[in-house]
Amino acid sequence: MFVEAVLTERVGDVGKKLHTARSRNDQVALDERLYLRSWIESETESLKSLIRAVADKAESHAETIVPGYTHLQRAQPITFGHHLCAYAMMLLRDLDRLADCKRRMNVSPIGSCALAGTTYNTDRAFEAERLGFDGVCENSIDGVSDRDFSVELMADIAILMMHLSRFAEEIVLWSSWEFRFVELDDAYTTGSSIMPQKKNSDMAELVRGKTGRVYGDLISLLTTLKGLPLAYNKDMQEDKESVFDACDTAKMAVDIFTGMVSTMRVNEASMKNAAGAGFINATDLADYLVGRGLPFRESYKISGRIVARCIADGKTLETLSLETYREYCGLIDESVYCAVDMEACVRRRVSYGGTSPESVRRQIKYVREMLGE
Repeated sequence: MFVEAVLTERVGDVGKKLHTARSRNDQVALDERLYLRSWIESETESLKSLIRAVADKAESHAETIVPGYTHLQRAQPITFGHHLCAYAMMLLRDLDRLADCKRRMNVSPIGSCALAGTTYNTDRAFEAERLGFDGVCENSIDGVSDRDFSVELMADIAILMMHLSRFAEEIVLWSSWEFRFVELDDAYTTGSSIMPQKKNSDMAELVRGKTGRVYGDLISLLTTLKGLPLAYNKDMQEDKESVFDACDTAKMAVDIFTGMVSTMRVNEASMKNAAGAGFINATDLADYLVGRGLPFRESYKISGRIVARCIADGKTLETLSLETYREYCGLIDESVYCAVDMEACVRRRVSYGGTSPESVRRQIKYVREMLGE
């Protein structure tokens, strides 16, 4: 009624014809689709900006050595650019999901009326085309009672927020004194009210926290819809608060993340020092022994005993003497030091999608191509 009143005020008595061959039911469904379609278009550009920021940072650190982790334990040497590219790939899938969601959303329910259509001779396709829709809902009951498009968008947003939350968790770790891999710009941190040395990564923590909020929005709407008979029910007005909140939260999170990643300073020295500890080149030692003709399982055991010796003697694989190496395997010679060199370990991983600088640059090129650049 508000829309009709404002329209009449703007265009005169013709505004009073607004209700002809339509209902509040199909009008609300139409407006919601228009709003969410516009949001997807806007968020697509914001998400592209974030992906560019991640790709730019990855390109700057395509050769920066950092420990790769499994189970939060140092595992193998990788480049920081390779690690960042993993998030770029996740965000590209988010971009694709939003586009796919928009495609299914972009059909017009207007003309479905309350639920049964109308006796007036209307051209639903004409109005749909003028409003930029690809087509019309094929069933008038479905047209007014469907909220799949809202649920699908919120599910896509939940996945996007999950990706940002994982990224945020790593930023929180990386910026801690225990890691000191990165330093966030002051604009994205806060201090403590009593501890002057603190620089808390609050923006990353808030993104991580708001992910649970978005999950709640999705579950709330799914729960609202699960028991509704066809067609329209007043329960369906509950979709607005959930979907608008999810959209607003995701928009804020993506925009914050773009600035946070763009201004994030990388401590290459700390990353290199961390990579030098933890024997993350032990797999390369095992591969070296395989190259000397040993079965991998035997190579694995020998490498494990050599690592234990290094720990006992306070050595690394790079500083252990050749004489000691040969106590465990007579096939080892001076070439072992090239095999366990950290930079060489990374450069050799040239498999498609691997961590070599060459492969990382190929991944960044792929990301930019997917962005249409």
